[in-house]
Amino acid sequence: MPDVTAEAARRRTFAIISHPDAGKTTLTEKFLLYSGAIQQAGAVQSRKAERATTSDWLELEQKRGISVTSAVARFEHDGVVLNLLDTPGHRDFSEDTYRVLSGVDAAVMVIDAARGVEPQTEKLYAVCKARGTPIITFVNKMDRPTPDPLEILDDLEAKLQLMGLPVTWPIKPQGDFQGVVDRRTSRTYRFEANTPGGARIAQEDLGEVDGVAHEVQEELELLDAIGADVDLEAFLGGIATPVFFGSALSNFGVRLLLDAVVELAPPPSARLDVEAAPRAVDAPFSGLVFKVQANLDPRHRDRLAFVRVCSGRFERGSTLVNARTGKKVTAKYAHAVFGRDRETVDEAFPGDVIGLVNATDLRAGDTLHEEESPVTFPPIPTFTPEHFATAHPADRSRVKQFRRGVQQLDEEGVIQVLRHEQLGDQAPIWAAVGQLQFDVATWRMEHEFNAPVRLEGTRFDTARATDDAGVEALAAMRDVDIYRRENGAPMALFRSRYVAERIERDHPEITLTTLVLG
Repeated sequence: MPDVTAEAARRRTFAIISHPDAGKTTLTEKFLLYSGAIQQAGAVQSRKAERATTSDWLELEQKRGISVTSAVARFEHDGVVLNLLDTPGHRDFSEDTYRVLSGVDAAVMVIDAARGVEPQTEKLYAVCKARGTPIITFVNKMDRPTPDPLEILDDLEAKLQLMGLPVTWPIKPQGDFQGVVDRRTSRTYRFEANTPGGARIAQEDLGEVDGVAHEVQEELELLDAIGADVDLEAFLGGIATPVFFGSALSNFGVRLLLDAVVELAPPPSARLDVEAAPRAVDAPFSGLVFKVQANLDPRHRDRLAFVRVCSGRFERGSTLVNARTGKKVTAKYAHAVFGRDRETVDEAFPGDVIGLVNATDLRAGDTLHEEESPVTFPPIPTFTPEHFATAHPADRSRVKQFRRGVQQLDEEGVIQVLRHEQLGDQAPIWAAVGQLQFDVATWRMEHEFNAPVRLEGTRFDTARATDDAGVEALAAMRDVDIYRRENGAPMALFRSRYVAERIERDHPEITLTTLVLG
């Protein structure tokens, strides 16, 4: 029987976050190439990409050349088991990314060297910071025109209040990217962009590479003088981030970054429950459902609940308890999943991610545990929607399929479905953080449930979560209506942002928040 503590110690569970088009999906696949998990990488470069990347499974993604769903990959590197949770690259799907981040212990932040820290990166970093998730930074696309590397570090600190501690440093005289210096070893990695099959990496001592050492020597001495070395305590505390420079598309600097994930990212540790008590990794099995996804394989029309193992040893076929409902769940079918590819998982340890097939009663945020050792982890926060539409079945003869599809998409979190107490299912409002979520939802309704949808605009443009006392207080006010989520939680919908702000200002006693728990 494997030792749970030892197995947990050799796990690294992390996500990759970035602004759209910074190179996240490309980096993901280069990681998998290094591990041997895939044999060919296909970077998403444009909407006209001829083939989709391995990690994008939805046909809509393939047509648009974007990532709007999350993928999970498990692979080994230098004897360490890496669980990589790839996240949606499109800004409209930030909500899905927030859920995924609840299942990781660290994150790699990808920054476009030319553009610096962009708005979506700021939002995702804020979630990591709130969760205490340590960040490793990869400055991508260094083989293109870029600002001075010191300016890139300044941008990190100015926008994120995060100190960049460069582990590697770019060699780029007169804008010609020639490679990087590893500041820990003073070894140079030369970039040769025209080598067939991508960049070839050759290691040389810094002092032996003609025309390189003197170009960066002053900058390296400056970094040494200010003490810009990796501080593990500052990294784990979220104060600083180790920084690596490279080009994911050219496969340069990726191996050094992957080595850093193994070396620096923390292994799984005790997770706090709702009472703020730590659940040790060697305690009996417990897991957090951070995502639910249906129809990953349309041939089987199945439903997968992605579970992060938090403690103990998972065994396929074991009987678990859903802390929210008290119902038992038999983990008969458990898979490791990447895109449409699957393999059966017989056991898993803290940090691993498993997919439970056809776990129809599970929702994102649910806790699973052994019957004899109950625990409940805090719910995963969601955010109030910013876009609203009334959904109608385009074909009235397919109302049954329409309702089943809407329920499925709501449970997955593709959209939030809001209902008025007096209208019920007659005119549910679809609500989303981003407009593209409507496109994905209507596409799936038509292609997976054979229930085309007609969307109409609503009179609402702002939402706030409230409570029962707030419902009573708001009932007498104009320009606001109360709708409820599937679990009964009330949501106040306002005719305009100004109405919401006025009521928040004039009635501070009313609970109105943009953060939704549970």
